Amino acid sequence: MKKTPFILAVSVLPFVVSCSTQSLGKKITPSVITETVVYDTDDPAIWINPADASKSIVIGTDKDTDGGLYAFDLNGKIIRKVSGLKRPNNVDLEYGFMLNGKPTDIAAVTERETNTVKMYSLPDLKEVGAFTVFDGETDRGPMGISMYKNPTTGEMYAVVGRKSGPAEGYLWQYQLSEKEGEITGEVVRKFGKYSGLKEIESIAVDDELGYIYYSDEQFGVHQYYADPAKGNEKILVFGRGDFKSDVEGISIYPTSPQTGYILVSNQQKDTFNVYLREDPAKGKIAEIPVSTSESDGSEVTNVNLGPKFPKGLFVAMSNGKVFHFYDWRVIEERIKKAQQTAQ
Repeated sequence: MKKTPFILAVSVLPFVVSCSTQSLGKKITPSVITETVVYDTDDPAIWINPADASKSIVIGTDKDTDGGLYAFDLNGKIIRKVSGLKRPNNVDLEYGFMLNGKPTDIAAVTERETNTVKMYSLPDLKEVGAFTVFDGETDRGPMGISMYKNPTTGEMYAVVGRKSGPAEGYLWQYQLSEKEGEITGEVVRKFGKYSGLKEIESIAVDDELGYIYYSDEQFGVHQYYADPAKGNEKILVFGRGDFKSDVEGISIYPTSPQTGYILVSNQQKDTFNVYLREDPAKGKIAEIPVSTSESDGSEVTNVNLGPKFPKGLFVAMSNGKVFHFYDWRVIEERIKKAQQTAQ
């Protein structure tokens, strides 16, 4: 999920394919396909322009040894980029970090080959800090990242995953602070179970409800508390048996302060499984066939972004060095249809 400042009012199961793409209906098509990056798109985030939401931007990573971080307008045009990053993997953002006495919107990017998280101000993509992660560990290689802002205290964190790790403590949580005019991070928590089946990449945080979700590929989606003070006990695992193979990108669409949808990429099937934000334990409520190919990362917002995306925007990475932008209304229609059919 990417929190915006305008919120609306385990044993291994065999892979299950409950129905064909044909029975799910026609693949939905994107409203916009972005201009291509150089190497390999991986993960997007959506920054809401506070002055004019129709001028919001999508940022996304280009994953390679000489990769980059790109900013796209809502027509999919590249409007700026950062080049020369050493295999940037995932990106996430938050609003209002106090930097040099000024509230600053920031993006955090994992740079896998340097074991570093790099920080950029938004929307200009100016580097404003960096810190190394998984220091002292044999398994490092940061991949997934999601940011959390405690709605009560305003404290801001980065939750970071890696290419491989232990059965316990796979994710590390870093509290962000300013040091000598730049952003740095200090580890405050090591948590998270890991099945050992493949890897953990996609992470999403629901600031409002206070939960962290992460995809344990080929196993399921884990749920934990986002606030370190609430401890490291696992709340739930859901989605087991719902995926053809890899459990991937996670996005959270609020429909109210307490309700909404969690969308998780069923990567090898080119669909997104949908769960209830308020109770994912109820199981999959819909499966949306999309035009993206092998989608690794995704993001969604419920903010009105103008005539093209009046109920929000869903962004998904696709093979072909692009991101796909979907009108939320189309996805919502499919979800509601699936719920009606199930009644």
